[in-house]
Amino acid sequence: LNKQTLATISAECEKFIGTQGGGMDQAIAYLAQEGCAQLIEWNPLRATPIQLPANGVFVIANSLSEANKAATSDFNQRVVECRLASRLLAKQMKLNWRELSRFADLQKALGYSLEQMETLVLGNLVLNVYSRSDLLKLLEVTEEDFCNNLLTPNTRHSQTFKLRQRALHVLQESLRVQQFIETARTNPDDCIARMKALMKQSHESLRTLYECSHENLDRIVDISDQLGVGTRLTGAGWGGCVVALCDGVEESKRFVETLKTEFYASIPKAQTCDIGSLCFTTSPQRGAEIYLIEKQNNILNSTA
Repeated sequence: LNKQTLATISAECEKFIGTQGGGMDQAIAYLAQEGCAQLIEWNPLRATPIQLPANGVFVIANSLSEANKAATSDFNQRVVECRLASRLLAKQMKLNWRELSRFADLQKALGYSLEQMETLVLGNLVLNVYSRSDLLKLLEVTEEDFCNNLLTPNTRHSQTFKLRQRALHVLQESLRVQQFIETARTNPDDCIARMKALMKQSHESLRTLYECSHENLDRIVDISDQLGVGTRLTGAGWGGCVVALCDGVEESKRFVETLKTEFYASIPKAQTCDIGSLCFTTSPQRGAEIYLIEKQNNILNSTA
């Protein structure tokens, strides 16, 4: 099995615990390359390395708030809202809407750019909140069909859905990814400021449109803003870690020390932890590899 196949299988396995994950964590765990970001694309899974600036230093900071995404409906609720948004747009555009639950598939069917997709959302998903009855009427489906075929088991109780906000986040985030890549490729020696700005915009969208942040994450981001560091939550959200981009080693050291005094010092749980394991600098490294140990003449030789 190659790495792409293993990543795809691993992503599918996550669904057995009840979460409708997209597979990004599994993909980067296998396909990461040293010194690079990876543009992850699906159907089929493929990864394109994006060289990062040599002077960029990343910091990982744990918010010390945890969320078990399999234990609540929050994670799947966002997935369902995105799927409903795509399907409703497809129906409005007189397409085979049941088969178009992903924005990428809808975009391809329409032949639209991301900018055109954003305009489509703004013009067609006009309600801030859609009720269950709104969607039954707009999609022309029965309650049973809606519940059994358009929701997940742990979202069948949901009565309201924020389609516009979720769709705007996904599409605008895709635009930011494109801008990040373009910045890295066209101005590799002087791109950190622009990358920081994109990361800040990303977190704000996750906080206000996708609504998956946490007050501890937002506190860390606020501190980073004061220091000119680009920071966003990473992972599923509702807790966990942020990833921050610093311009050089000195800026990263200043950021870490500031977090120790202005964030971790006020968190009781942090007092019993090794701060170095909660907040640290890092850099992109290679993903999972097979490590073979060969025994020859009673001597162990290893090859990666």
